[in-house]
Amino acid sequence: MFRLWAKVFENNHLIKDTVIEDAGEDTRTHKVFHALDEVCYQFDLGKPIWLDSTIQDFKRHDKARFTQDNFIETIDFDYLEIHVIEED
Repeated sequence: MFRLWAKVFENNHLIKDTVIEDAGEDTRTHKVFHALDEVCYQFDLGKPIWLDSTIQDFKRHDKARFTQDNFIETIDFDYLEIHVIEED
């Protein structure tokens, strides 16, 4: 089971969160992208852009923060954080 926890923060406060589960046979990368798509759909957000620094943080910590720099449109929160909490 693959599970990704997504959290939206504003002024260092958790505003909303969700956990996306994926029991499919896709690769880890595909599972991350599918989960992020589902998070954006649930939170009604545009898809963020993976900058080089975001990719490096995700590779290092299984966690990534998407700030205003990662989004094309204006966001009304400080950042979206995703974290892989379980992998098979």
